[in-house]
Amino acid sequence: MHYLRVVEEQGRYVASLSEAGLPTPARGEVLIRVTASGVNRADLSQIAGRYPPPPGESEILGLEVSGTLDETGEPVCALLAGGGHAECVAAPAGQVFPAPAGLDLVTAAGIPETFLTAFVNLIVEGGLQREATVLVHAGASGVGLAAIQIAKLSGARVVATTRSADKLKAIEAAGGDLAIDTAHRDFVAEIEKCWGRDAVDVVLDPVGASTVAGDLQVLKTAGRIVILSTMSGSDRRLDAPGPESRRKGGDRQPVQGRDSAGVHERGAARRGGCRVPGCPGGGCVSAHAREPQCRQDPDRLATRLMYLSPP
Repeated sequence: MHYLRVVEEQGRYVASLSEAGLPTPARGEVLIRVTASGVNRADLSQIAGRYPPPPGESEILGLEVSGTLDETGEPVCALLAGGGHAECVAAPAGQVFPAPAGLDLVTAAGIPETFLTAFVNLIVEGGLQREATVLVHAGASGVGLAAIQIAKLSGARVVATTRSADKLKAIEAAGGDLAIDTAHRDFVAEIEKCWGRDAVDVVLDPVGASTVAGDLQVLKTAGRIVILSTMSGSDRRLDAPGPESRRKGGDRQPVQGRDSAGVHERGAARRGGCRVPGCPGGGCVSAHAREPQCRQDPDRLATRLMYLSPP
């Protein structure tokens, strides 16, 4: 079969088609004939040598595909630990699901990584409820746009940020109620101006160090911050006041960090190598989420911070 091989040379990506043997499904796996595959940030990190696949997984790029089951011809989508940018891929049966009937297979290839990431972190980890308010950073990214749509479908109010004015329309088209260009406006001030103080129930944050302090400023008591990645840095010292005192100079309260357990990505449950950020040990005022390129415990999907109200 053919697969896509990409290398970086002098600051440019050079792609070519190479040949490899047809993958043989292991026990519990199925063979998919690939129609389309999705491109993700992790692909670029793997090309750069910062994000190798888990031991035993395919070295071929690609985390999500659509196609047909080799045995039955059924149209499906799959979330992978690797191997997606190829004509065929062996995927764990538990990570394969029917392709949505209303989408063509090329479009459906963009669902597994982005929409499942958004759904798990907003609904499962973030505990998003109807009529809640959600803040989505990097709102014009793939996961960001998926998160906006899922939040709106869940009956939530959504504010999303971007650092490019050209992307504000994409956020609005996805259903965002408030779109903020953080290159020119402070998202804390904009949210407070439009919706008042302490307005946000759930924050979806792939940015990290440069945004987490602002996240806490707009967060309701017992609100949740789910950190997907740390693109702006992984360390930030937090000295967070209580919900009343934080604007009046009162006593400082700790921020609690916890591991989000029980959810596995990229076959981590099967082979023990999850490509997701870690969590601070022993939650306190120092929130530290490692870069996605660093392997973490397979049960850790994200870092969730909960603001503690004073006694």
